Amino acid sequence: MLQHKIIDTHVHFWDMANPEVGMRWVWLEKDFVDPVLGDIDAMKSLKYGPKNVLAESRFADVQAFVHVQAALGAADPVLETRWLTRIRSDSAVPFSIVAHADLSDTDATRQLDEHGESPYFVGVRDFATEGILASREIRPVFESSLRTLTTRGLVLDLDCEWMNMDSALQLAQRHPELQIILEHIGSPRRNDREYFESWKAAISGLAAADNVTCKISGLGMIDPLFTAQSLAPWFEATLEAFGPDRCLLGSNWPLDRLYSSYDIIMNLYRTYLGSLSDSEQKMVLSENAAEIFKLSVV
Repeated sequence: MLQHKIIDTHVHFWDMANPEVGMRWVWLEKDFVDPVLGDIDAMKSLKYGPKNVLAESRFADVQAFVHVQAALGAADPVLETRWLTRIRSDSAVPFSIVAHADLSDTDATRQLDEHGESPYFVGVRDFATEGILASREIRPVFESSLRTLTTRGLVLDLDCEWMNMDSALQLAQRHPELQIILEHIGSPRRNDREYFESWKAAISGLAAADNVTCKISGLGMIDPLFTAQSLAPWFEATLEAFGPDRCLLGSNWPLDRLYSSYDIIMNLYRTYLGSLSDSEQKMVLSENAAEIFKLSVV
């Protein structure tokens, strides 16, 4: 059966077997316990790269990927981009790079300049952003960094829970030309009715900003023993809020291997999209991502 190809907008690569000077992946170290997910030892390995993700994704018809910041604890965030650029040159699959930069630091411009030496660099994720949103403060250096992202045509990959989405909306309205990607549909922490209704209202509010696109990814983290029925409301509410022209897909691989196989989660996504027109399905599966993250669609 003919099915449209996918661009997966959220994967992570690393190589702890041969770490380069200054590189570090704290969250994959032996004694690290994730503050939200807890024990993630079952997915830890010394190395995970393009060949590995291709092996797991090839039957899902994935044509390209976006690597999102993984080298937490590195001496300089630019080291990861340089490493990824080297392995990208002979990668079995094409991928773009969303890197880390300290957007609230005066060193941000230097980091963005050096990230920009890579032709595959397309955007930034800075985990400190949510703390800034929660503080409700307008910080000059951070705002200046966002303007730099805008002028350079770079994406802000935003990690933001529902309770800070009103602040995220204000940020989006202050920077209307900045392309913002809400990742993991806002990283829901619970799967109960009260939480869902609060999240749904917040995500609908954030969707009022035309420059915000939602990355449907990491859904396994909502409900580790999920079923097709348990994840459907989250997917459907996201699609309703943002529309097919402002949604895209990500696997959060290999972290979400804790909850599923690659084919299962991607086939669920395809099923959830079944009520859309052919052209709308293409938008969500690949076309939106291709435009935003500068990848080609076959």
